[in-house]
Amino acid sequence: MSITIEMLSAFSCAAELGSFSATARRLGKSQSTISETIANLEIELGSALFSREGRSPVLTEAGQQLLRHARQVLSANDAMRRHASLLADGVEARLTWALSDTYQSDRLQKIMMALEARFPDLELECLVAESDDVTELVQTGRAQLGIVASQGVYPTDIGHVSLPDSGQIGLFASRRHPLAQMRGLREEDLAAHRELRLNTYASAHPPAFGRRRWLAPSYLMLLEMARMDVGWAELPIWQAEICGGGELCQLDVAGWPRQVPTDLIWLHRKPLGKAGAWLLHALSESMDLPAAGV
Repeated sequence: MSITIEMLSAFSCAAELGSFSATARRLGKSQSTISETIANLEIELGSALFSREGRSPVLTEAGQQLLRHARQVLSANDAMRRHASLLADGVEARLTWALSDTYQSDRLQKIMMALEARFPDLELECLVAESDDVTELVQTGRAQLGIVASQGVYPTDIGHVSLPDSGQIGLFASRRHPLAQMRGLREEDLAAHRELRLNTYASAHPPAFGRRRWLAPSYLMLLEMARMDVGWAELPIWQAEICGGGELCQLDVAGWPRQVPTDLIWLHRKPLGKAGAWLLHALSESMDLPAAGV
């Protein structure tokens, strides 16, 4: 027997989740298969990776040291598969990606036109989602790529790269709203009025009760609420300017607007097809792309 990618993937996932049963659910395997896979890896390495004395497996000192190497191998394997996809003849029939409204790029139209020219028979599906929802769509395989406001930390089975483009987000309210007439607003001024807040379906930490809030899973829904003059909201500036119908006012608050770095994410354990790998490369690199004849 030799060390396999499946062994390293199970090891890395179990180290992240601290549970063989949770690892089995994420990887679509039985718990006994995960336990056996990790046990076989321990035999191959000649070291116990987890202590099983308690209710949950805990990394041993050897496991902590070997985990870094395992994740390096998984990352290199993922990069090789993506590069191989670019060289292969086959193109996936369908590509789905989930995009955050925080993403704004002058290059996007050019990239999309180049994608269409290079893969004319590709069926492309675009989903709009934010934050944890984007990660979940990618993790479950519903989307192959996701663009999301940078999360800082991602699950270990999620690959990610910072995009060269960033958006801006500001605070907005209807021009009829009392805050729209004020300058030099402070936190207490905002707290006196209803907040329109983003709350994703997959959020592990929903907002606590106590403040007056309306919640929605998309910025566009928050924008429509703000236009109704029921509160103020954080919104991507491009969206407020284009979709606000001239009815929204950017609030004068210290520290706002703010830059929003964005990341491109994908799933390590599910190789991208040729079109997906090409799109990942085009989005993550600052390069000139012709609009046709690619």
